Amino acid sequence: MSNIVDIVVGFDQREAVAYHTFVQSIVYNSSIPVRFLPLNTKSLSDYTEVHDDGSNDFIYSRFLVPHLMNYNGWAIYADGDMVCKEDIKKLWDQRDKKFAVQVVKHDYKTKIKNKYWGNKNEDYPRKNWSSLILWNCGHPSHKILTPNFIQQQTGAFLHRFSWIKDHEIGELAKEWNWLAMSTKKNKI
Repeated sequence: MSNIVDIVVGFDQREAVAYHTFVQSIVYNSSIPVRFLPLNTKSLSDYTEVHDDGSNDFIYSRFLVPHLMNYNGWAIYADGDMVCKEDIKKLWDQRDKKFAVQVVKHDYKTKIKNKYWGNKNEDYPRKNWSSLILWNCGHPSHKILTPNFIQQQTGAFLHRFSWIKDHEIGELAKEWNWLAMSTKKNKI
């Protein structure tokens, strides 16, 4: 397995400061080399965002990670509005090839009706599972995740990981995707 951690980070120009803060928090705490790919839809030559119901620019494009990694190896996807308070190596070391993805399986119920940009904050099964994903990019289930396929899917289908079987979704400790103002104090 690679000694470099590939981290794809959601990027929205309106949240640029948060993105840079998150990247810095990983660099500051990491004991191994990391390589960042800002998920900026303007730089994706084979993907055009066609959805008009997103609250940020990367709400759908995050599912391009296996495609961007040429369906090979591993990568971490993270929303750009996070802070990493622990060595990212500890998350990277949890990779388990029997899973297509590994996520924090929040049992979250929406408490706030609108998100930060005034967008509707809907409640749905598996909410927030896709805000941090440890991707097994070479898993056969991901071959379907092409730019064209993602453009044709609903948010409900993608954010619920409907293209893979439930047993292919591994679980990470809640500390890796702590939800501010929603869960008890984070341990890491």
